[in-house]
Amino acid sequence: MNKVILLDRDGIINQDSLHYIKSVDEFIILPGSLESIARLTRAGYRIGVATNQSGVARGFYTFDELNAIHNKMIQAVEAAGGKIDAIEYCPHMPDSGCGCRKPAPGMLLALAKRFECNLDNVPFIGDRVSDIEAAEAAGAKPMMVLSPMTDRVSLLDYPYVPIFHSLAECIDWLLKNNDR
Repeated sequence: MNKVILLDRDGIINQDSLHYIKSVDEFIILPGSLESIARLTRAGYRIGVATNQSGVARGFYTFDELNAIHNKMIQAVEAAGGKIDAIEYCPHMPDSGCGCRKPAPGMLLALAKRFECNLDNVPFIGDRVSDIEAAEAAGAKPMMVLSPMTDRVSLLDYPYVPIFHSLAECIDWLLKNNDR
């Protein structure tokens, strides 16, 4: 069985910012996220990350800076005993019309191709309605972790989506219910 879980980055693994995460110094890990990813790794899950990064197109940071941020994330996860198997990111502006920027499903479909799986019942854990929309468009199972960026009013339109207060709480639930 190909056990896969997909994660958003900002607001799930690390603190998000209205001013973007522009450097490794601004990349601050959320409490419990590294341990949660390590638990998933030990349970046999492959983990993919799908993240909108329009700060590249806006000129706030370069691809090299984004790669340095991702390297810091990967190293932190590995130091905690976990593994991120794949990262997909969209560097485009929201109005670019690309197929990869969430709520479009492109990044999730690319991860499915990399993992050689379909996304039926594969959780995609995010903190924004665009994450729910991307999951549904890709055929994945949307799950929400509340963050300061979560639009709680719009979330009311999705009463069937499980909501958690942290990645750790979400992973506890997933592992307890043996979901995939």
